[in-house]
Amino acid sequence: MEFVSTLISKFEKHANPEEAVKMEAYLKNLFPLYGIKAPIRKRLLKETINDFKTELTRNNVIEIVNILYKKPQRELHYCAIELGDCFLKKKYKVSDIDFIEKLIITNSWWDSVDFIAKHILGNYLFQFPDQIPIVIKKFSSSEIMWLNRSAILFQLGYKDKTDEKLLFELCEEHKSSNEFFIRKAIGWALREYSKVNPKAVAKFVSKAKLKPLSQKEALKRIK
Repeated sequence: MEFVSTLISKFEKHANPEEAVKMEAYLKNLFPLYGIKAPIRKRLLKETINDFKTELTRNNVIEIVNILYKKPQRELHYCAIELGDCFLKKKYKVSDIDFIEKLIITNSWWDSVDFIAKHILGNYLFQFPDQIPIVIKKFSSSEIMWLNRSAILFQLGYKDKTDEKLLFELCEEHKSSNEFFIRKAIGWALREYSKVNPKAVAKFVSKAKLKPLSQKEALKRIK
C-alpha cells in the first residue's frame, strides 16, 4: 500500500542509528527502531496522512494499521495505533473489539498496550458502554497479562465518568498478582481516579491490602 511505503521511506531518511541503540535498550531490545524521536515521528505521520487524506477511509485505515503492525520497527507500531485512534474515534463498530484485542496482544509491551488501553479500548467502550461487562470480564479473566492490564487501565481518561465500583472490583481481583505490570496498573488507575475522588481511593486503599507498589502509586496524589 502506497501510504505504508511512503511512510517507511520518510522514516528511513530520518533514521538515526545512534539514537536507535538507546531507544532499543530502553525497550529491553524487544524491537528494532529507526531511532526517530516522538515529535519527528508524529510530524512525519501527519505529513503522510495529509498526502493521502482522501484515500483514508475506515476500511483503508484498518488495513494500514494491520500492515504497519506486522512490520518490525517499533515506530511503525506507534504510527499504527495513533492512526487507528485518530480515524476510528467515535466511529467504532461493535465488532471492532476483535481488532482491538489483536492490537493489545500483538507486539505487546507497556508502551503500546497503555496507549491502546486508554485511547482505543477506552474510547471504544465509552462509545459502547453496554459492551463493558462483556469485554472487561473477558479481558480481566484472561491468561494474557496484557489484557488484564488493559482491563484495569481502560478508564484512565474517564475522569468523573469512571465506574468506581468496577475499578475497585478489578483492583481487588488482581491485587494479589506478583506481576509488576499489574501491580503498577492498579496503582496508576487508582492514582488517576484520586484526581476525581481522593477520599474514595484513600478509603479503598486503607481496606484493600494492596501490594506495596500498588499502594504507593495509588496514594501519590493524596496528602
